[in-house]
Amino acid sequence: MMATLRIGTRGSALAMAQSSWVAERLEDAGYRTQLVSVSTPGDRSSAPISEIGVGVFTSALREALAAGEVDVAVHSYKDLPTDPDPRLSLAAVPVREDPRDALVARDGLTLGELPPGSVVGTGSPRRAAQIRALGLGLEVRGIRGNVDTRMRKVTDGEVDAVVLARAGLARVGRHEVITETLDPLQMLPAPAQGALAVECRVDDVDNEHLLQSVLDDPASRAAVAAERAMLAALEAGCSAPIGALADVVEDLDADGRVAQRLSVRGVVATGDDQLVRASVAGETTAAEQLGRDLADELLDARAAMLSGPGQ
Repeated sequence: MMATLRIGTRGSALAMAQSSWVAERLEDAGYRTQLVSVSTPGDRSSAPISEIGVGVFTSALREALAAGEVDVAVHSYKDLPTDPDPRLSLAAVPVREDPRDALVARDGLTLGELPPGSVVGTGSPRRAAQIRALGLGLEVRGIRGNVDTRMRKVTDGEVDAVVLARAGLARVGRHEVITETLDPLQMLPAPAQGALAVECRVDDVDNEHLLQSVLDDPASRAAVAAERAMLAALEAGCSAPIGALADVVEDLDADGRVAQRLSVRGVVATGDDQLVRASVAGETTAAEQLGRDLADELLDARAAMLSGPGQ
């Protein structure tokens, strides 16, 4: 009799929706699954993410997986620390949802239609820096909470708008509340936003192969690998808010044949809400090196901007 795959997940509505999607793909492929809810420190705290640290939503799930309490763990990829866990294998990166940010504003307004002085709620320093850099005269206010809690702040008039990940709204079936999907030229998303990471134990070769064959999307994996490599390189030399987006694009090679290439854009904020932007492109097989190259360009440009003219 086929064993049931125990899928570890956080208990939030969004996490359950993501893990249910993974379970459905596996069941469609003929495997039995069971969702196992794991409480994490991030779920039990209302403090800003910047205070409680990276990994607060993933550490308990990873411990449960390493201990054999579950067979698979499903994460929002952007919540994972950039340092790999040697006990675990990233078995699959499924097809990525739309990675862009979305605005949920009163009266159906877009970002450009909000009057100066309007209050935009976000708990993300990355989003806050990019909103302020647009020069629209908007006030940015820090907020925490799940999707419904944040949207209620708009309904209750506490803020005029909130910025959320479009992928999260899509996964919980709330497309209709989006008043504007933000163009990456205005706001680059967080590295790996919209992507899932499906992990198993490193010595669980059968499950690793199963998850990879059923769930893995090579284009999504390459894009996220570039963004995360950029983030990892920047974390060592810069604590500023960071955004990134990689796209697999079609291009012509030297012989005129259509080839897939990876285009990666990045943004880093300076201390005075100036933004430094850069982009690179190259082979999809060189995703991580492209990310590191982009980080180098951003750090050089940021250092030049901070040193100022004539320094």
